[in-house]
Amino acid sequence: QVHLVESGGGWVQPGGSLKLSCASSESILTFNEMAWYRQAPTKQRELVAMIPYAGTSNYADSVRGRFTISKDSDKNTMSLEMNTLQPEDTAVYYCKASRYGTDTTYWGQGTQVTVSS
Repeated sequence: QVHLVESGGGWVQPGGSLKLSCASSESILTFNEMAWYRQAPTKQRELVAMIPYAGTSNYADSVRGRFTISKDSDKNTMSLEMNTLQPEDTAVYYCKASRYGTDTTYWGQGTQVTVSS
């Protein structure tokens, strides 16, 4: 069983920055894609950013230019650098990894990000 563990969440003031990390118990080279999702109270879970095994990363319009997704295959981690955070970014952020061959998706437990003054 693959285990994904998020870290780096917390509280910041508007305009601040946070870096989230997702540690995988198995090699991230076995994932066809990894992604960050978030879910705010009363809202549906939404895609924030996705990074494929190889190629171009995708970002939600609301975060493009402010957030950067990356991964490190040597450390089996995926990160999300979040800059110029705003109150509307407040949500629980989840790490996701997918394997196309087995049609399997794995989720982390989530980490809370709160942006307020």
